[in-house]
Amino acid sequence: MNLLIQVTDSSFGIEVLKSDKIVLVNFWAPWCGPCRMISPIIEELCNDYNDKIKIAKINTDENPKIASEYGIRSIPTLMVFKHGQRVDTVIGAVPKSTLISTLDKYI
Repeated sequence: MNLLIQVTDSSFGIEVLKSDKIVLVNFWAPWCGPCRMISPIIEELCNDYNDKIKIAKINTDENPKIASEYGIRSIPTLMVFKHGQRVDTVIGAVPKSTLISTLDKYI
């Protein structure tokens, strides 16, 4: 079963860039209202996609290096990585259907 994993500046390379699975990365912060709104949707995706993809969260306040490296200016920002490359980006608290259609393009 796929679990929602927490990644940091130091674990991002191994957990995301070197993953053999597609990875959905949720850039968020605890004070962000829209981030809290989308959190249950992200958890539902964990169940919906089981072992098909990996889902990761990165707190941009605690991990500014990766957020800066990927030009995160607004949160939540969700990025899809495949074979270590960013292949898609979704910004904002979007409906679950938007995330599903985004992910399904890469599975």
